[in-house]
Amino acid sequence: MNRFKDLIVWKKSRILVKEIYLLSDNLPLDERFGMKSQLCRCAVSIPSNIAEGCGRRSNADFSRFLDIANGSVYELESLLILCLDLEFIDSILFDKINNLIQEIQKMIYKLKESLK
Repeated sequence: MNRFKDLIVWKKSRILVKEIYLLSDNLPLDERFGMKSQLCRCAVSIPSNIAEGCGRRSNADFSRFLDIANGSVYELESLLILCLDLEFIDSILFDKINNLIQEIQKMIYKLKESLK
């Protein structure tokens, strides 16, 4: 069993969740049940799956939950690109959040590799 609260990737994922919630508060009102909801669900899924995987009994189980978290990171990245395309966010905010996403993707990959 691992201590998820000690993982830097989990801590950075929490920061990402906050950034996404702040971003989503500025989306058009008609996106409140569309893009906003999907962005927030993806973001919350990342640290949640990392934490759940830590509570599993084997590295193989933990690795599977890291795969799920990683899938959510990629989905979030796609949604963020769409927000940029739709001009819901500017390129400065996009770059800030996308850099954090890229960092989390690399950290999940390295953590999975360490479990082998």
